[in-house]
Amino acid sequence: MDLNEFSYRRNQLLKMMGENSIAILPTASIHYRNRDVTFPFRADSNFYYLTGFPEPESVAVLIPNRSQGEYILFCRERDPERETWDGRRAGIEGACEIYGADDAFPITDIDDILPGLLEGKVHIYYAIGHDQDFDQRITAWINQLRQATRSGVKAPMELIILDNLLHEMRLFKSSEEISTIRTAARISAEAHIHAMQVCHPNIMEYEIEAGFLHHFFRQGCKAPAYSSIVAGGNNACILHYTDNNASLRSGDLILIDAGAEYDYYAADITRTFPVNGRFSPAQKIIYELVLKAQLAAIDKVRPGNHWNDPHEAVVQVLTEGLVAIGLLRGEINTLIETEAYRKFYMHRTGHWLGMDVHDVGDYKIDGQWRSFEPGMVLTVEPGLYIPENCSEVGSQWWGIGIRIEDDVLVTSEGCEILTAAVPKTVDEIQNIVGTS
Repeated sequence: MDLNEFSYRRNQLLKMMGENSIAILPTASIHYRNRDVTFPFRADSNFYYLTGFPEPESVAVLIPNRSQGEYILFCRERDPERETWDGRRAGIEGACEIYGADDAFPITDIDDILPGLLEGKVHIYYAIGHDQDFDQRITAWINQLRQATRSGVKAPMELIILDNLLHEMRLFKSSEEISTIRTAARISAEAHIHAMQVCHPNIMEYEIEAGFLHHFFRQGCKAPAYSSIVAGGNNACILHYTDNNASLRSGDLILIDAGAEYDYYAADITRTFPVNGRFSPAQKIIYELVLKAQLAAIDKVRPGNHWNDPHEAVVQVLTEGLVAIGLLRGEINTLIETEAYRKFYMHRTGHWLGMDVHDVGDYKIDGQWRSFEPGMVLTVEPGLYIPENCSEVGSQWWGIGIRIEDDVLVTSEGCEILTAAVPKTVDEIQNIVGTS
């Protein structure tokens, strides 16, 4: 992403912070997988959103109207020996010359320098609660200043949750962010299409997952946006199933929930299709009901409508359909009021999408569902799940788990389905499964 994008974001935040304030953003910590093997490092989303800096052991500091520079970056120094083992570092010079910091210091000097930057500030903007170790360091720096008040040192008076400003910024995507999400969506869509083409009875769930990872990495993605769900048969009734170690059986459905992360932005797609390429009569009935609900929900994604409108549309369609096929009994409005549908549909219809697959941003404002506005990106993902041995329904419905999920951009005139390239009608799916 263009470095000007990060500069623009910092300037917007600096304007909102006001005088006599300071914002402090540490990046993510390195975590060990086992012994001396670490998990792949990914920068904290808030930190990266403002800096574009990809290295660990880094802290960004923003100070409005600081004469020596408003953007300070603490990071690792260049170290030829460690770089031989662990890879190149930007260093203090690179932090300024490559990543646009106004000033930079070694991360090892932060305890000596940061208390001085805090002195005289009234407000500290910081995302407390995300990193307990760093929370303690913030507290220690403040206490250090408080202990020196008799010498005329002025300690900060107020700690403000940075999320309140930053998450609202992240909710509305710029044109460059939307372009990046489009790329993640395209890569993910291609992988889903390929999975449909290569699927056949007796293939393993993890073989399908491997195809996704192969395609993601070949297209320049460093990781999937989340752990892929590849769930055959009754496994699809486990909402966050990630074992992905079963053999796919002819006659079963397979539910795949997988998306790429491209340049720190996520895609999130779910498709469900028959392993052998043909829906059974019962599978087709449930599938077309979920698809009808999804289309009704997407139709509600437009400026002026509120966040819960798509969910309400899904609940209405699914409840009516479940009554029509005999899986629920009773009066529609009563079944909706008592949430009788939750036995088969127990989750919400979507979430915000961006740098995090479950992205930041309030869903309500002052207790009311917020309205859709251009630049928001969300998922729309209704489903129905009928596990094996569900005594309330006939056995023809058992083991059917279906979810259909697309990524949707709110536009000035309505919405755009960013993942529309992936087939989802019955005829489209039956014409593509197993064709490779």
